[in-house]
Amino acid sequence: MARTCLVVGLILATLSLTAQGEEKHQHALPPAPTNAGLEKMKTLVCTWVAADKDGKATDSVVSVIKLTAGGSAVHETIFPGQPHEMVSLYTVDGSDLMMTHYCVLGNQPRMKAATDSPANQIRFEFAGGANLDPKKDKHMHAATLTIVDADHMEIEGTGWENGAPAKEMCAGMKLVRKK
Repeated sequence: MARTCLVVGLILATLSLTAQGEEKHQHALPPAPTNAGLEKMKTLVCTWVAADKDGKATDSVVSVIKLTAGGSAVHETIFPGQPHEMVSLYTVDGSDLMMTHYCVLGNQPRMKAATDSPANQIRFEFAGGANLDPKKDKHMHAATLTIVDADHMEIEGTGWENGAPAKEMCAGMKLVRKK
């Protein structure tokens, strides 16, 4: 009898601890930070394909943008599944919208959105980074996202090498929202 009580007691204790462990992950999330630039980025969540010469959608997936981290970050996979796949992560730091670009070159330039960007654009300017010396290493140095309309976006990038704009890097792209 004592043995049965002990087993039942251990089972109840285990169930109680399991239930408490599950409750730890059931807490309410804090609201995501509010930032006009981040909200603009959230409108771009979807799969984007390359536009042809007439501005029509092709089958070539260029960018997959999704929300992550409880809506506090926007995650972009550029050239998904390709050997030159890269990731850009957009987050808020204080009142600033920041972009960290995880580049195929093995560096991670960080850029800050310019506060004077036009309403349909977000202009990112170099603000440091990891695994690079901006005075000599090739890296992405600036980017401008232009929201043409709800289904069309243009991206223009500026590469940097030896302390000056690189001629053969970060060419512009015209994208169409995949339907």
